[in-house]
Amino acid sequence: MKRTFKTLATAAALAGVSTLAVAQDRPADIVSPITDGTLALQSTPAEARAAGRSAYDKPTAENSIMLFVDHQVGLMASVRDFAQASGYKANVVSLAQMAKAMDIPVLLTSSNAQWQNGDILPELKEIFPDQPIIRRTGIINAYEDPTFRKALLDLMAETGRTHIIISGVTLGTCVALPTLSLINDGYQVIPVVDASGAWSAYEADAAIARMGNAGAQLQSVFALGAELQADWKRPSGNDMLLPFTEGLPEYGWIVQGFWNNAGETRAVADPFGLVK
Repeated sequence: MKRTFKTLATAAALAGVSTLAVAQDRPADIVSPITDGTLALQSTPAEARAAGRSAYDKPTAENSIMLFVDHQVGLMASVRDFAQASGYKANVVSLAQMAKAMDIPVLLTSSNAQWQNGDILPELKEIFPDQPIIRRTGIINAYEDPTFRKALLDLMAETGRTHIIISGVTLGTCVALPTLSLINDGYQVIPVVDASGAWSAYEADAAIARMGNAGAQLQSVFALGAELQADWKRPSGNDMLLPFTEGLPEYGWIVQGFWNNAGETRAVADPFGLVK
């Protein structure tokens, strides 16, 4: 890059023109209208499958439900596939904030909370204060629990939603077992792998391979957030900035740094007058 810039500057100097003029000697930018929205794909998932192509049956804010399965403090303390527990917890909280921001219906469930597994993450109770917790008393696979399955099927029937976004602890049991069961029964399932801790990297790898081979659409928190938002001009854009800036501190600092120095009001004045 340095060599290219030096060559450009030298050529401009020999030609008697400034590098600024060289940089501006290009076609005008094409800016898409702010009235534009997202386009539908040219083929439906069914048409893509019929043509022998891989179908993109994407989750949206309008067609999805989120399941938070067994994010319990006793189980979360056993997670070993993350370098730091703070990063894992931040992912779970960010995913919940996304559901809240986009008005996506959720179900919360716990397993044997009365014993060593403990209660669910306090932040989930704070984000969804009006959402009852389905307390399973022994059945490991949430989808095999009659109370939970009824709540899920009733919610899908009431809302007409078809895509199930799932996260939980641990990835190999609380996420993988319901995912495989739901796929078996014909449902579209999106496991969020980095909001679903495992007891070891081996467990995580095996669960990811098993679910992917079964047809699950594996996702990560912030890629899913971008997929659901689709267009930052949508009304949920402002609320969706919260999980992106708090859950991704590196990106949050970039956003904060930009707005601190945007426009006429700056967080720190430039005494040299160099910033224009």
